[in-house]
Amino acid sequence: MRPLMVLGCTSDAGKSLLATALCAWFRREGVRVAPFKAQNMSNNARVVATEHGSGEIGVAQWLQARAAGIEPDVRMNPVLLKPEADTQSQVVVRGRVDRVLTETPWSDRHDALWTPMATAFDELDAEFDLIVIEGAGSPAEINLVDQVNNRMVEYADASALLVSDIDRGGSFAHLYGTWSLVPESTRARLVGYVLNKFRGDPSLLAPGPERLTGLTGLAHAGTVPMLEHRLPREEGAVEHGDAPPGAPVVAIPRLPFGSNLDEFHLLSQAVNVRWVTDPGLVLDADLVILPGSKHVAADMAWLRARGLADAIVGAAGAGTQIIGVCGGAMMLGDRFDDPDGLEGGAAGSVRPLGLLPLRTSMARDKVTAHVTVDFDHGVAGRTAYDGYEIRNGVVDGGDELVIASSASGPVGWRRDNVTATTVHGLFERPPFLRAVLGVTAVDVLDETFEQLADAVEAHLDTDLLHRLTEPS
Repeated sequence: MRPLMVLGCTSDAGKSLLATALCAWFRREGVRVAPFKAQNMSNNARVVATEHGSGEIGVAQWLQARAAGIEPDVRMNPVLLKPEADTQSQVVVRGRVDRVLTETPWSDRHDALWTPMATAFDELDAEFDLIVIEGAGSPAEINLVDQVNNRMVEYADASALLVSDIDRGGSFAHLYGTWSLVPESTRARLVGYVLNKFRGDPSLLAPGPERLTGLTGLAHAGTVPMLEHRLPREEGAVEHGDAPPGAPVVAIPRLPFGSNLDEFHLLSQAVNVRWVTDPGLVLDADLVILPGSKHVAADMAWLRARGLADAIVGAAGAGTQIIGVCGGAMMLGDRFDDPDGLEGGAAGSVRPLGLLPLRTSMARDKVTAHVTVDFDHGVAGRTAYDGYEIRNGVVDGGDELVIASSASGPVGWRRDNVTATTVHGLFERPPFLRAVLGVTAVDVLDETFEQLADAVEAHLDTDLLHRLTEPS
């Protein structure tokens, strides 16, 4: 089958959601489908299997693989950029950090990154009936060397759909302008367009779609309404949960370099999650969670500047339950050393919150691993959970406070009402939520994938989708 690529007029046009929906729908149609995004930029990542053990990919492709009913694979996102500062990102290639490319100027990376992109696509294309490719940003950024959109759509010889966020306004101009500015090789493969996030009566769009088709030759592939879905948001920190009245309030600081924030999606279905920047919102919470961080030193400075550090220490002193996850766990300790400046800043030490006697030292080798954790909940008993670790920080100390271990050693510590763990994914386990907060949550992913497949059936031209994926 011919690959199908989802391009967007802008960032946040809905490419990831539409690609996820297409994976779910083609799976329902009996197609062996796999997702692919040549390069993603996100600090939200998942651990997946690789030929060398474990590695990391962007959450969007992890979700798309789940929607396709297949095991997520590092080849589905061969290049992942993880921002460490405003002008610097860690470069992850086929699941592993490439320090040489991380330190290489951006304009000199293109050829080195193209090889793993093309190789990963070829491998997936040989194994699956159909590849649904997600683009990045816009293919009409004429100031950039664009390998993720324009070079990839030509290399894969994919049929392409162009998606516009009509809720922003100006959709027809976005679509026409993008079509006009992309290279001819991309324009030749653009077959249709999707108006996404529409509110209201679709009949009011006339004669816009017909005029745009007349100007560009692009088919109107459908108008998708603003969907109230229950997938994690792409950057994780905007949650619209369904917590019942009177549910506990959980405050999570909205760290500038917060990472793996999607792991709190299930939590938001059972409690009132507040992503906070105001210290006052910490003080009346039932639980405060310090999430993962891609830049612990910078996020620690942000907490102090905002007054949140003092508020968290005050809440802990008042008996509020505090839990730190990975980078958040390191912030709860009493020392953080980055002797080589691995986080993208200057080498040195940082004074964390000092709520636990933990010391962290950043190591050049990054841990990316699935783990099984034996967790002691005290009066609630011990439970084993599956989770994952993505970290450079080596945490030690607090030997008398260990309450969770994996095959590699201690991964959790507790003193009174303050808990730290280096393991991600625990808040996605309903038994963990029951033990920690006394709430019941049900995983909604499979139900949501079915909802998205239904949306494709109801709002897109499915005959066109079949034609676009016929062998060329």
